[in-house]
Amino acid sequence: MYDFIGDIHGYGLHLEALLLKLGYERYNGVYKHPERKVFFLGDYIDRGPEIELTLKIVRSMVEEGHALAIMGNHEYNALCFETKHEGAYLRPHNPGTINQYQATLHQFAGKKDSYQSYLNWFYTLPLFYEDSTFNAVHACWDSKAINVLKSALNDNRLSHGKLINSCQKGTALNDAVEVALKGKELELPSGHHFFDKDGKKRQHIRFKWWENPAGKTYGEAAIPNQAHLNHINVQLDPGTLSEVYPVAHKPVFFGHYWLKGEPMIQKSNVCCLDFSIAKKGYLAAYRFDGEGLLDNQQIVYV
Repeated sequence: MYDFIGDIHGYGLHLEALLLKLGYERYNGVYKHPERKVFFLGDYIDRGPEIELTLKIVRSMVEEGHALAIMGNHEYNALCFETKHEGAYLRPHNPGTINQYQATLHQFAGKKDSYQSYLNWFYTLPLFYEDSTFNAVHACWDSKAINVLKSALNDNRLSHGKLINSCQKGTALNDAVEVALKGKELELPSGHHFFDKDGKKRQHIRFKWWENPAGKTYGEAAIPNQAHLNHINVQLDPGTLSEVYPVAHKPVFFGHYWLKGEPMIQKSNVCCLDFSIAKKGYLAAYRFDGEGLLDNQQIVYV
């Protein structure tokens, strides 16, 4: 019995409130439940005011056997930001990447050894997880990407060498990591763009990979929805339709997408749990008891 928790982004006090609401209690500095475990879906760092507290809670629960955790794109980005290869950082230190990472850098200023310990711990986080009753990934469960990761990685985890390989554009590993940790994208028609939550110009949309985008507008297909693109119909080349997560598959849990409004499932077997805690939204959990059909009544949030 797992309680899946979405993107925390350094909101450690909200995480403590959610754990208490879920019935977890703190013993010797570690939160635990007599019958259940937490499953953390990634993105523990950046943006929020209590990043170190968040990491302490998550790591201690995992190490004491009271939780499982997978890697989010922010942990992956942090490893790339801090890793040099052939004289250059895997993630360039430009204003955009520094701004995204600024809260983490600031809160660990003067704590180099402590932060390095967490960076080392990030390597222990698998990029996805399969169980007999569910699938879990940070952003997108795509069978092609998952199979590439299975064949390329040891225990579904990155090593230092595989991290470097994963940053080589155009390779199967790079493509698979991008899909699993950041999601699938559709390119907008020529001349169209929008600005994301950070003000960055985008010419691709992340789309709802569990639905067929054919026949929809780009605004309808996008996640989160982009109403200003509702006047443009999705254009798909023959043979390029991405896999749709079948309704007969076991439930899949993920985060990543900055959803708005009251937390709820997306389909009877699809549950995104990122409801924008870092944008005055909610920190959400799904209480999973092995059911094949998910139920909104099982969602708990603060």
